[in-house]
Amino acid sequence: MNFALILFLLLLVSGVLWALDRFVASKRRSVGARTPWWVEYGASFFPVILVVFCLRSFVVEPFRIPSGSMIPTLLVGDFILVNKWTYGIRLPVINKKIIDVNEPQRGDVMVFRFPGDPSLDYIKRVVGLPGDKVEYFDKKLTINGQPVPQNAAGDYLHTDRLYYSPSFVEKLGNVEHRIIVENAAPAYVSQVTKYPFQENCTYTNRGLSCTVPAGHYFMMGDNRDGSFDSRGWGFVPEKNIVGKAFYIWFNSSDLKRIGSFQ
Repeated sequence: MNFALILFLLLLVSGVLWALDRFVASKRRSVGARTPWWVEYGASFFPVILVVFCLRSFVVEPFRIPSGSMIPTLLVGDFILVNKWTYGIRLPVINKKIIDVNEPQRGDVMVFRFPGDPSLDYIKRVVGLPGDKVEYFDKKLTINGQPVPQNAAGDYLHTDRLYYSPSFVEKLGNVEHRIIVENAAPAYVSQVTKYPFQENCTYTNRGLSCTVPAGHYFMMGDNRDGSFDSRGWGFVPEKNIVGKAFYIWFNSSDLKRIGSFQ
């Protein structure tokens, strides 16, 4: 369900009621007469809905992490904030950019509309920019022929299932972040769907190599063997960008997780 569309329709209805009451009905109403309840409540909600709509559309939007694809950076149940203006000002509902601000950078954690179903919001890390050649062979990431720096960071404990995964500190652009890799998982991409510009990618039993088309981005989860991402469903077009994730504002299981992240 498109919450932005629902909020826009509520704003439209309450705004019409507020305007009719303010400029038409109130002038025709006799002194002392009560305002109809449906007009009173509808009009009174308009300022609140307007503030929420503007904040959510142009400033920050809250999201909840539903899967483990971004472990260890983001956990299931994390409530995060997404900066809606850092990649440009976009019209609500249709998500069309009208003002340029910044472009996504390697290492950013980005929320976007899933290319296969734009009604779904996904969150992954920006790995490849337009024109980049991204290679992921034998679970090692290379961009434009340069291996991405990666250092061992000990084992990561999955507290929900009580097992360990090897973790590494990876540096994409100016961003250092942790990733986890499962040694037992295969190096090849096990799930691939048909997607635009698929001819830009070559798959082998060791991984894949892709050249990112203009106006698109290559995304990967920090849980490298537990993420269905650009390796399997292709590139994210610029028009699908929602915003940059930057802050965990709540997690009912661990309040210590509240704060910013890389």
